[in-house]
Amino acid sequence: MTIAFLALWRETGMPDPVAEHQFAPPRRWRFDYAWPDSRVAVEFDGGQFAPGGGRHNSDGDRDKLNHAAAMTWKVLQFSNQQWERKPIDCIGLICLAITNAAKENHDG
Repeated sequence: MTIAFLALWRETGMPDPVAEHQFAPPRRWRFDYAWPDSRVAVEFDGGQFAPGGGRHNSDGDRDKLNHAAAMTWKVLQFSNQQWERKPIDCIGLICLAITNAAKENHDG
């Protein structure tokens, strides 16, 4: 996933993301990819068909995402299936979120 995501992302010409960005020290929470200046992050949720929904279907993950929202992060979540079926759509949504964040920062 990482190599495929970064290869496709670099075709956009937009800034590269920070991989495994820790966003709420001293907690050890990390985003798969983040654009800290825009406060946009991406999480790829693997294991959605695992018993109980995998680790991304836990209260710990909900705590992480709720804290991120409270800290004004916009977190986009994609399943591996979404990425495999429509990678261009996923990239487009990330670009849109970053572009809108830049507008909000400029207008706000």
